[in-house]
Amino acid sequence: MTVHFPFQNTYSALPANFFARVAPTPVAAPRLIKLNRSLAVQLGLDPDLLSTPEGAEILAGKRVPDGADPIAMAYAGHQFGHFVPQLGDGRAILLGEVVGKDGVRRDIQLKGSGPTPFSRRGDGRAALGPVLREYIVSEAMFALGIPTTRSLAAVTSGEPVMRETVLPGAVLTRVAASHIRVGTFQFFAARGDTNGIRALADHVIARHYPDIRSAERPYHALLSAVIGRQADLIARWLLVGFIHGVMNTDNCSISGETIDYGPCAFMDAYNPGQVFSSIDEMGRYAYANQPRIGLWNLTRLAECLLPLFNDDNDKAIEEAQFILSEFPDKFTAAYQAGLRAKVGFFTAQDGDEALIQDLLDAMAKNEADFTNTFRHLGNAAGDDGAADVRAQFMEPSAFDEWATRWHARLALEPQTPAERKAAMHAVNPAFIPRNHRIEAVIQAATMNDDYALFEELITVLAKPFEDQPPFAAYADPPLPDQRVLRTFCGT
Repeated sequence: MTVHFPFQNTYSALPANFFARVAPTPVAAPRLIKLNRSLAVQLGLDPDLLSTPEGAEILAGKRVPDGADPIAMAYAGHQFGHFVPQLGDGRAILLGEVVGKDGVRRDIQLKGSGPTPFSRRGDGRAALGPVLREYIVSEAMFALGIPTTRSLAAVTSGEPVMRETVLPGAVLTRVAASHIRVGTFQFFAARGDTNGIRALADHVIARHYPDIRSAERPYHALLSAVIGRQADLIARWLLVGFIHGVMNTDNCSISGETIDYGPCAFMDAYNPGQVFSSIDEMGRYAYANQPRIGLWNLTRLAECLLPLFNDDNDKAIEEAQFILSEFPDKFTAAYQAGLRAKVGFFTAQDGDEALIQDLLDAMAKNEADFTNTFRHLGNAAGDDGAADVRAQFMEPSAFDEWATRWHARLALEPQTPAERKAAMHAVNPAFIPRNHRIEAVIQAATMNDDYALFEELITVLAKPFEDQPPFAAYADPPLPDQRVLRTFCGT
């Protein structure tokens, strides 16, 4: 049998200036590393057929499946605050869209599938390391319940790629609700193409926000809806210690998914100013800056939508500013609700925000591990179990002082310690994709063609809220000589 993709393409039916039609560049000898079988089934694909040599050729871009309409999407973007009027998919090709068994339309895109008209002298390829990183982290985010693009497959290409050194090449099959970004709107706004902005906005509303089609002012409602999703998304990032690393407007998804796992990382020791990205020299996208940058990106989206708001530009700006003012409250509500759940509060009471901030301040001062502190806190909700939390602090007395006030606050609610622990463990993961573990996976795969660590890590991360005693070591923070202080973009 032949691998069949039930494509139903809509983006490639938009005007020709939205994309460039381009086929993937065939690779020499594709080999399947990993197929996400459960995701394949959800998409209506046959995982057994995808696992065949023919399937590997499709997932590597060597063979284009029937019904595909391969395109590279056009977009612009602010990169570290500097506007670039044309970026686009320089090493990714959208094969098409499928409607899964859940009725949701999703893009299937090959990342690392060869040059496109937007490659800007790049080779359009991906190295094995970044492909494995994106597979690991995107699937970990999914298991954590955070909106994200997902990874359907990773394949080696059988060809080398040249970066700082010669590295094995690979292709990632990425699945997304769509690949439309703030930068997609900026592409048309930079050209004064109001018709293009309107066509894109109408497409986004139909695809992602159909409930606002009948709104009195649908484009205003669109901005408000995107703001809501981004506020919730960034709050979720902070609640698990995630740092995106490159929050450019071309990496800000209109659907509200986490997209583009380049120099991303999860914090070990809590530090609001933490930066991992090797290219973020000024800390623009540091952990604690992410809400502010989210609003900055959304402001750029609002600027694009102004011609659709009002013919009077001053009134359009006033209307956009009013909608943008929703972001702080929406973000704060999501973030504070998440923090209350992390420390075991079932209700909101005066003083909660200050009490939780005191814990975060103590964690920062004592270099406490972010994930382990909150995970062990569930055990400390009773009369014992505090030892594991205290061990996270350089000066355990800092936790003791806070814990006295915390227990007094817990006493105001009727839940039992067991009920509270269960609720806390449901939101505080035991396992995250720690940087040193990802680095070990990449080294083993790149240097020795060994994927045992990769398989084990994704197995652990698929159940982040379970203790998994056989894999307890995966919860350990890195030793000093294991720390990964810088992460790199895959291009």
